[in-house]
Amino acid sequence: MKISFRKLAIAAAVSAVVAPTTGIAQDGETVFEEIVVTATKRAATLQDIPIAVSVTSAETIEQAQILDISDLQSVVPTLRVSQLQSSTNTNFSIRGFGNGANNAGIEPSVGVFIDGVYRSRSAGAISDLPNLERVEVLSGPQSTLFGKNASAGVISVVTKKPSGESGGRVSATVGNYSQLVLKGYYEGAFSDTAAFSIAASNNERDGYATNLVTGQDMNNRDRQSVRGQLLLNPSDTTEIRFIADFDTIDERCCFAANLVAGPTVAAIQAVGGNIVPNDPEALTFFSNVDSTNEQDNAGLSMQIDKEFENVQLTSITSIRDLDTFFFIDTDFTSGDLASNSTDSQIETLTQEIRFTSTNGDKLDWMIGGFFFDESVESQDTLTWGNGFRGYADVLSAAAGAPGAIGSIEAALGLPSGSFYRPGDGTIENSTLDNQAISLFGQLDFNITDSLTATVGLNYTKDEKDVTIAQPKTDLFGSVDLIALGRGLIIQSLAAQGIPVATAAQIAAGVPADQTPLAGLRALQFQTPFVDFPNSVESGSTDDDELTYNVRLSYDLSDSVNVYGGVSTGFKATSWNLSRDSRPFASDIGRITSAGLGVPNLISGTRFASPEEATVYEIGLKAKFDRFAVNVALFDQSIEGFQSNAFVGTGFNLANAGEQSTKGVEFDLTYYPTESLELKLAGTLLDSTYDSFEGAGRDPLTGAVVDLTGEDPAGITDTSLSASANYRFQLGNNDAYVRADFFYEDDTPIGDLAIRQFTRSSENLNIAAGVRTQNDWGFSLWVRNATDHTSLISAFASVAQSGSFTGYRTAPRSYGVTVTKDF
Repeated sequence: MKISFRKLAIAAAVSAVVAPTTGIAQDGETVFEEIVVTATKRAATLQDIPIAVSVTSAETIEQAQILDISDLQSVVPTLRVSQLQSSTNTNFSIRGFGNGANNAGIEPSVGVFIDGVYRSRSAGAISDLPNLERVEVLSGPQSTLFGKNASAGVISVVTKKPSGESGGRVSATVGNYSQLVLKGYYEGAFSDTAAFSIAASNNERDGYATNLVTGQDMNNRDRQSVRGQLLLNPSDTTEIRFIADFDTIDERCCFAANLVAGPTVAAIQAVGGNIVPNDPEALTFFSNVDSTNEQDNAGLSMQIDKEFENVQLTSITSIRDLDTFFFIDTDFTSGDLASNSTDSQIETLTQEIRFTSTNGDKLDWMIGGFFFDESVESQDTLTWGNGFRGYADVLSAAAGAPGAIGSIEAALGLPSGSFYRPGDGTIENSTLDNQAISLFGQLDFNITDSLTATVGLNYTKDEKDVTIAQPKTDLFGSVDLIALGRGLIIQSLAAQGIPVATAAQIAAGVPADQTPLAGLRALQFQTPFVDFPNSVESGSTDDDELTYNVRLSYDLSDSVNVYGGVSTGFKATSWNLSRDSRPFASDIGRITSAGLGVPNLISGTRFASPEEATVYEIGLKAKFDRFAVNVALFDQSIEGFQSNAFVGTGFNLANAGEQSTKGVEFDLTYYPTESLELKLAGTLLDSTYDSFEGAGRDPLTGAVVDLTGEDPAGITDTSLSASANYRFQLGNNDAYVRADFFYEDDTPIGDLAIRQFTRSSENLNIAAGVRTQNDWGFSLWVRNATDHTSLISAFASVAQSGSFTGYRTAPRSYGVTVTKDF
């Protein structure tokens, strides 16, 4: 797909509207409030900051019933949030770039910062949003100021500081699916120099899907959080902010629908299993167990701001602990075939120090450093259930080899039932230790009152040490079926009187895929593993990179600003901490020579090398009395994009040679009257894999796929968000009516054979509310009012060749919220 002339005409028309000769509403009073953001780690107005930033205010978040970052995409079209097989496996992308879920060894390409503290995994950023001031979404690589954590962009959540005044708010939300959300916030002061606040929430809701085996509802909500702040002002020039937070998740998630019922369905039914076949919109399913996931996420941070003459010192120190666990019925059928669990603990220490000039005339500057220290411990388990042996026997019979599995046991002298024993499988234990340091600086040269040049540099050094041990009790996966098959050929020829030596020569000449047992290799779902580090694989990476940004910003008038520049980004090596971590093909020979080789050892990837991002961008920002517009045109690419594709039993982590996206972002705000606010925002993208050889193996054919020239899956061409918010007086009370509509055109959601499945969005959200003079608030709301259904993601079904499974969007939800300020 290419950006059409029609779409480019839209962007050109938007730019023409805001040319400096325009006279829209310049004779009236402005209705815009000045928005101050900290996207460049220095307070500046949204109008003046020369990068593409989307800002969502606390008022919008409250009125639109945006509970967490996942809901934020309904008003920020450049942001896409996808939830995968558990609540905690949530992936963020900006302008189509992003990854990082499903694998503890992969850091996200989109950095999430809450009050300046980096959340190293997306699971640590999905709790209900606290008492907010705003959320900033920064598009494009931001590595100059945010280091290795922001090669695709940044989400910055800013909460309200304690004001020192006594007061607070309580709220209750009641909705369908027995939803009950309770929130409370209170702030006060211990003295003139010490203020505090505390916020807590409880979010519960029944699930909207039903397990037809257990009768349990799935995809429920059960989340709690508490957050306390202490703000100290020991002097007029010093501020110290302490934050402690804890949130927890304990949910039954996530159910998956069958998209294609392949040829293995008969085998599943033969062992007593069942599915709801070929129905991507199904809200019922069969599963012999209920999938669950749990998370505890806690942290402490301290920010010190100290003003000196002409300089401000900022120090942000944090420690965080993220514990996640999920257990899923990995075959998503009621047959007791297999289950998967993952248990991980991530401990993170960060320290940032920066110095910022405060009295710049011709020159503003910033210099600083960031230290990152993290340890990861993870255990991933995939084990067979009571029905898998029978399932495998049915499949082998269907392949023309009835009883073959038992015959192989006998030939090897193993007791009957040794293969696919319940509880056997893979238990993978992995660790990752990561230390990184970034040194950064930025200069803003105020060449004239209207023209500013910005130059920034960042040097990042990142070191990772990884261990993976994978004791395997799945004996069948370790059997060399080719060698065993050649042995059968030798026996057969010898029985015919052919000398053994001659028979061996004949057997050796038979192609591997034509040996008698070759067809059973498809049943070796878990092949052997070589632990590392070992004498061939070090298990260590050491990366460093210098990134930069160069921009020019020019004020055409008091109302119109244009800018342009280039920025680069960097994300360090990511490791494949999954059971599908495999030696590189280039290492197989050395592993064998070192005596580490095992039967059926296959190649793959241990890690993906660093990403290097570049964006060329020009933009325009204009704000008049009743009309404002921001437009950014960009050409963005990532060399070595770290692709993490699910391939049936594990993940293929690989570097794309290059992925590029050209596009335009825009947002417009118009006030026809002071009471009516109209907004339209959009992102138009043209994405492609400029080069991506070895993208993985097709789950149907097993062939290695070259995606060069293809459009990357999951990146929509057109995303639009439109809203109307009307404020009015209802008697003596303030009232509003609001509608938000989010649209995405149809786009494939999976690479390889999964490209046949697509996703789209047509979500309408409606809300209305009133606030009384005695500080009571009442609101009615509906999310996904049209009950639009679409897939979120799709994947090859585990151990079910030819079948595909996917996750669908949530149905319509509605409710009422009551608040009381005091």
